[in-house]
Amino acid sequence: MSERKYRQRGYQDEPRERTEQRPQQKKEYAPRGQPPVQPKTFNMPGFREVVKCARCGTELTVAAAWSAAAQCPRCQADLHSCAQCVHFDTGAAFECQKPVAARVSPKDVRNTCSYFEPRTTVERETKSSVSPDSASGAKKAFDDLFK
Repeated sequence: MSERKYRQRGYQDEPRERTEQRPQQKKEYAPRGQPPVQPKTFNMPGFREVVKCARCGTELTVAAAWSAAAQCPRCQADLHSCAQCVHFDTGAAFECQKPVAARVSPKDVRNTCSYFEPRTTVERETKSSVSPDSASGAKKAFDDLFK
């Protein structure tokens, strides 16, 4: 009894009996003679690059964002400004990641910076380009489930 590691009663008083392990049988997922089941394919949404207004968040066309005199169609904010630029960083010197000679202020008005590139974000496509005919086809298929 002094060979035990722990002294409380009941802890490994008797050695455990080893149980025989049966070899596991291989499971068949498809009955014999039938082709295996094909995995389902899902219609995953795609991703796209989007340029948005820094002030109101309106989605812009890339051509509109590149022109020097462009304004947001919703809030009329200047699009060729530091706030719309990919290099705009509030933690960097002169709030720009590029080596600019002088600070441009204010950051949300039009400027003629040569380093300007519009900030693009990658978003998931949530809008589907479904025609009205196929939408009614989906509704018909849903209604057919309950016939």
